[in-house]
Amino acid sequence: MKKLVLALTAALLVSGTASARDQLSLAGSSTVLPFATIIAEEMGKNPNFKTPVVESGGSSVGKKGVCDGIGTEFIDIGNASSRMKPAELEYCDKNSVTLTEIKVGYDGIAVANSLEGQTLEISKADLGKALTIEVPACDAIVGRNFNCDEWIPNPFTKWSEINPAYPDIEIRVYGPPTTSGTRASFAEMVNQKAYCGKNKIAKAASAARGDKKGKKCRAMRTDGAYVEAGEQDNLIVQKLQEDKDAYGIFGFSYLDQNTDTLQSAIVDGTPATFELIASGDYAISRALWYYVKHEHMNVIPGMAEYMEEWTKHWDSEGVLADAGMVPMPEAERAKYAKAMTELPKLTADILTK
Repeated sequence: MKKLVLALTAALLVSGTASARDQLSLAGSSTVLPFATIIAEEMGKNPNFKTPVVESGGSSVGKKGVCDGIGTEFIDIGNASSRMKPAELEYCDKNSVTLTEIKVGYDGIAVANSLEGQTLEISKADLGKALTIEVPACDAIVGRNFNCDEWIPNPFTKWSEINPAYPDIEIRVYGPPTTSGTRASFAEMVNQKAYCGKNKIAKAASAARGDKKGKKCRAMRTDGAYVEAGEQDNLIVQKLQEDKDAYGIFGFSYLDQNTDTLQSAIVDGTPATFELIASGDYAISRALWYYVKHEHMNVIPGMAEYMEEWTKHWDSEGVLADAGMVPMPEAERAKYAKAMTELPKLTADILTK
C-alpha cells in the first residue's frame, strides 16, 4: 500500500504544468455547494493559491468521486449532506484511498412553498405517508376490510385525504434525485423513521414483510406526486415561485435566501429556522461532511489551507452562518478543527517508513 502511494505521489509531482495540477478540486452536495464556494473564494484572495474548483453533482458524486482513485484526474475533497456508509468506505479501501471524515456544520431540510400558497402544517409521519411509494392497505382505504400486511401503491392524491386539516390540493412536491444526500437524509428521517418507524400500522406491516427497520419505505413516489427536479436546489426554488400549489424539499440555506417569496412548512410543530436547527428542535435536521483524501495532501496545493480557511468562518458570526449554514457547538468545532490540523503530511520519508 505504502509503495503504491509513493509511486503515485511521485507521478503527481512530475515536473511540468502538463502533468501536475496546482488547483484544488472539490465536488459533492448541492446543499454544501454555496458554502464550499464561499470558502474557495476566500482562499482565492491568497496570492499563493489558485481559487479551488468547486462542483456539485450530489452527495453520491462527492463520496464516490473522492474514492475513485489517486491522481490528478480525481477530486481531492468530497463533500456530502449524508454520512458515508460502510459500502462507500469499502469502495475507498478497494481503490487504496484513505480519508479523514470531518463534520463541518449542520443544515435543516426545508419543506417550503410560495408565500402565495397555503402553509403546510403536518406531522413528520404524515409527510412520509404522503411521499413513500407504498403504504399498508388498511392505512390508506377506510371502510373496507383489508389485510394490514398488504402493501399497495400510494393512493393519496390530495393532502386532505390524509387529514382533512391539511390543504385540499394535489400532493405535488419537487425534490432532488437519487444521487442527492438531501433526498437520502429526507427519506431516512421522514419516510423510514417517522412514518414506518412510528406509525403503528406501517411499523407492524413493515415487520410483517421482513423489513423491521422500514428501509423499504425510503423509496419515493414515482407517480407524479414527487417530482425529481435535479441536483440544483435553486431550480426547485424557481418551480415554487411559479407554482403556488406545489411544495419543495431542499437545504435550509435556499429557503433562508428566498424568504421574500417562500415560506417554511410547519413539521411536527416546527418551521425551518436557523435558531430551531441550531438548537436541534427542528424536525428534519442533518450534519454536513467533508472527506479529505490523504494521498493528495502536500501534493495538490492548498488542501490543508482550504480546511483551515473553513474554520475561520464556521462560527455563529462567520460568513457561512450568514449564508444559512448552522454552526456546530463550540466543543464540536474544536474536535473537528483538531482533526483538520492532524491531516497527514505525506512525504517520501513518511511513506517509506
